[in-house]
Amino acid sequence: MAKLLEGAPVLLVADVVAASGYYRDQLGFTQVDLFNQPPSFAILGRDEFHLMLAEKARGVEHLPNWKIVDKTNNIYIWVDNADELYAEFQERGAQIDFSIYTTPWGTREFGVQDLDGHDIAFGQVLNK
Repeated sequence: MAKLLEGAPVLLVADVVAASGYYRDQLGFTQVDLFNQPPSFAILGRDEFHLMLAEKARGVEHLPNWKIVDKTNNIYIWVDNADELYAEFQERGAQIDFSIYTTPWGTREFGVQDLDGHDIAFGQVLNK
């Protein structure tokens, strides 16, 4: 049976170069590949996680999920050490959307927002 190997969510952004810079500088993505001239698409990577950014046409409105359904993020990323990542993102100047906390269902979570208002949540399963 065929297996799914990994995923790469796609986010629509106003400026792919600026957005890629934010993911690189504030969120520590080390792979930043820009495509087209001028750049309008990017593939980003950090560790095992990949993300794609597509530049939307000017004047086209695109709302982040949380503006449509309260407390709904655009991406949820599982991590192995939420506290360490949270401290790193604070040091890098990332825009913290919600502070780190322990959920009643046994995860340690926090969220950031990117330049386009997308809510990116990070969670670590505790006592696994």
